[in-house]
Amino acid sequence: MSPRRAPRRRRSTGGRATLLTVVTLAGALTLSACSGSDGGNAASGSGGNYVKGASGISTVSKGERTEAPKLDGETVDGQNLDTTTLKGKVVVLNVWGSWCPPCRAEAPAFAKVSKELADAGKDVAFVGINTRDNSKQNATAFEESFGITYPSLYDPDGKLMLRFPKGTLNPSAIPSTVVLDKEGRIAARTLVAVTEEQLRSMIDPLLAEQ
Repeated sequence: MSPRRAPRRRRSTGGRATLLTVVTLAGALTLSACSGSDGGNAASGSGGNYVKGASGISTVSKGERTEAPKLDGETVDGQNLDTTTLKGKVVVLNVWGSWCPPCRAEAPAFAKVSKELADAGKDVAFVGINTRDNSKQNATAFEESFGITYPSLYDPDGKLMLRFPKGTLNPSAIPSTVVLDKEGRIAARTLVAVTEEQLRSMIDPLLAEQ
């Protein structure tokens, strides 16, 4: 009489499914970390209606804009900066990381436009928000490489980006560019790398506002 064989245990797929889910989510976050989309041509939120143009730039009409949050802290070069002190100027906020290829692609445009507007005495202030860089050394090397002379807040954990109210033109991707009007209100945004022409198209109408 042959001995009985112990019943074979069925392998649990729960652990494998959980692992697959984690890997999938991690991949999605990696893909979205250096890109973004508005996900529509128009939307409404606490900041009123905003319209996305064919260039990928979203704008808000003057009467519908929302106050931008206070963005403050230490800069890449060790200084202190508070964006609320810049009211009276058009403020260009650029979220970037030294590790991000689209950020490197758009950096020459930011360096050129910021310098030309400063030399022309225009009421424009550029402020970077450096995020997800493990050290200031990488950020400093990036700025030196591309000739970025304006300050950047050092925000490795991305906490400053979370200060923007939901439903407004918040910087929800890397790179992101948000432009504030002279009253410190959110007026325009893009979630992709910009050219020199696109950057000027976000700034010039706000400089012309009375």
